[in-house]
Amino acid sequence: MVYSMGGKNKRFLDASRFSLERFNENDEVYRNPTEVKMSQIVLPCHANHCGELSVGQLLKWMDSTACLSAERHAGCSCITASVDDIHFEHTIGVGKVVNIIAKVNRAFTSSMEVGILVNCEDLYTDRQWKVCHAFATFVARRTEAGKVQLKQVLPHTQMEQMEYSLAAERRRMRLIHAEIITDLLSKCQEYQDAVPAERTRVESVELVLPPHANHQVSTFGGQIMAWMENVATIAASRLCHAHPTLRSIDMFHFRGPSHIGDRLVLKAIVNNSFKHSMEVGVCAEAYKGGEPLRHINSAFMTFEVLDSDRKACTLPRIRPEPVDGKRRYLEAVARKKIRLDRKYIISCKQTEVPVSVPWDPSNQMYLSYNNVSALKLMDARNNWVLTFEKNKVRLYTLEENHMLCFKVEMHVSVPAEQTFHLLSDLSRRKEWDRHYELVINQADEDDTLYRVVTPSVTKGGKGQDFILLASRRKPCDARDPYLIALRSVTLPTHPPTENSTRGEVLSAGFTIWEESSTVTKITYYNQATPGVLPYISTDIAGLSSSFSSTFSACSHFLEANKDSLAALPHSAQ
Repeated sequence: MVYSMGGKNKRFLDASRFSLERFNENDEVYRNPTEVKMSQIVLPCHANHCGELSVGQLLKWMDSTACLSAERHAGCSCITASVDDIHFEHTIGVGKVVNIIAKVNRAFTSSMEVGILVNCEDLYTDRQWKVCHAFATFVARRTEAGKVQLKQVLPHTQMEQMEYSLAAERRRMRLIHAEIITDLLSKCQEYQDAVPAERTRVESVELVLPPHANHQVSTFGGQIMAWMENVATIAASRLCHAHPTLRSIDMFHFRGPSHIGDRLVLKAIVNNSFKHSMEVGVCAEAYKGGEPLRHINSAFMTFEVLDSDRKACTLPRIRPEPVDGKRRYLEAVARKKIRLDRKYIISCKQTEVPVSVPWDPSNQMYLSYNNVSALKLMDARNNWVLTFEKNKVRLYTLEENHMLCFKVEMHVSVPAEQTFHLLSDLSRRKEWDRHYELVINQADEDDTLYRVVTPSVTKGGKGQDFILLASRRKPCDARDPYLIALRSVTLPTHPPTENSTRGEVLSAGFTIWEESSTVTKITYYNQATPGVLPYISTDIAGLSSSFSSTFSACSHFLEANKDSLAALPHSAQ
């Protein structure tokens, strides 16, 4: 992920890419105005039975830090809307120092994303390591004047620009998460000697008192999360008859507020158990007096049980309840697949997984996210070297981590949106690049799968083909470009053929910037694997020793069609 520390012993502020202090050209320290830092010593009162920092306490500290950051940007009180993608990498013992940094990555019309990074510090050895990171969504509380219109975030550094850009992709995934779950529901598999899920059910009531609420008399989001973690731990314990360890939280979704005087009913149950992990579903409902219950929060937490060697133990299987339990059981299977896909596609380094990840509808969203994110990361690099220029087309190269990256820049007198539509339909690319052919499948309105073919570089040799996922994005605002991202995927229906060798593309694509109403800057990127390099000279994916003529042809194609009704594939319009 974006916040990888690259080593446990690196200094917190020096090594963390999350750090917001940068020197400008005048050697002045720049500090992001939304950045908030919190440092806490872990005391015995913060610890659980193992002498480790309680996750509930950590969640309270994380929520408080993130909320203060959101309020700095909004200029008013803010409410936690969700907290997602929390994966706990290490525990924290008593006596250690917890360092939390939060800053606003991006603001949308009525919500903002706050990035949170948690590190642990040992004061005696000067050793520091990453504990977790998370992304929180906050909304500004309504004022007497009405709904608050959030101001834009203005990124100043290269890293801030990258986070600003990726925040739009993360928001997109959050909004369609429920649709992904629906698509993944499958048949239920029953297990003999399974533990009835009803045995793990936990219900607890908490009274919201003044110490649990902020100055607006609303319950702290972190306090609600801590209560939910407590009942989830009890539910997990009832299945394994041991002390479980919380490994990850999919998302805390805040559906409504609660206030001082409310009674919070917290419910938890084990939805499903797998070989070494179990998912616990938790919900929080509020009421006051004779009012009906209000559903205010829900979350899904994954637990493990570790033995004396810190290895995961085998867990009993769960038998779902006859009615609603079966739905929760099936959805837990779907969420597990999403977590595995997300870890496989997003969290791992490119050198740790195959380039061509198998594509199917269940992982489409995360492949698309990875595809667009990889292109944005290449676009954020600033150490490109100009190696060639001809006919107003510039070629840049960058060698990094045994990878060779190319960047081609040119300007065209065509509106940016029209350029995007023309280049987005890769079935038309053969009009200016003879190596693109055959649309395989329209995945959805933003993603299409293509087969790309290039001839052999040697006489009598085999050609090379590629299965590419093309992901398109329109800009969210003026600070974003149009994007067309490409990456290799694997399709069972299209295996390598005898007449060609299957090639792989780590990342490639176009960024399209509007410089005026009639002038557009086009930048093409390609991160080439060693197996692709021999084919660069044959114009694979539009880059070669003859790149100038290829992109000149692209420019003529755009100019000739700038007044036409440029069309994406039919289902994408």
